[in-house]
Amino acid sequence: MRRSLDASDEQELVRRVARGDKRAFDELYRRTAPWLEVRLRRRCTDPDVIADVIQETYLAVWRAAGSFGGGDHKGTAVGWLWTIAAHRLVDAFRRRARQAQMPAVHPADTVVPAAEDEVMAARVGQELEHALAVLPPEMRAVLRATVLDGFSVRETSVLLGVPENTVKSRVRRARIALREALS
Repeated sequence: MRRSLDASDEQELVRRVARGDKRAFDELYRRTAPWLEVRLRRRCTDPDVIADVIQETYLAVWRAAGSFGGGDHKGTAVGWLWTIAAHRLVDAFRRRARQAQMPAVHPADTVVPAAEDEVMAARVGQELEHALAVLPPEMRAVLRATVLDGFSVRETSVLLGVPENTVKSRVRRARIALREALS
């Protein structure tokens, strides 16, 4: 059997593959895969993409060998094989381009917090709310402007009509009071 496969040309091997001959498929692969890999490397430098394209190509050959048609088919079996591989390579490039355009999804964005974390956050939020309510109004105003609204010391000074050093000292005293209330 091996001797008859050696004498067969690629067209005959494809015809045998169309009939489900696994040995003919193996021989076709042995003969053409190195050549196909070299041609693909001229067009793509990523070895993973090349390996995927080769695998997809020979899978398509196994599935569609009957469409080659044999003697009345225009072109050679190797040309037909290259056409399949070239189409698979273009498909791989398109997939890569689509993946590059898709926004990355971070696992932290999709993970729901644990119930304990939500309870603790609510509790800390309630304690913080209570601690803020106990602060004198001038300290709350400075914290609101600098922390919540994101104003600088100078902007807070202008907004509240107090000197910059007063803003700094109120922020410091408010943080110390909050730290003590929350500990």
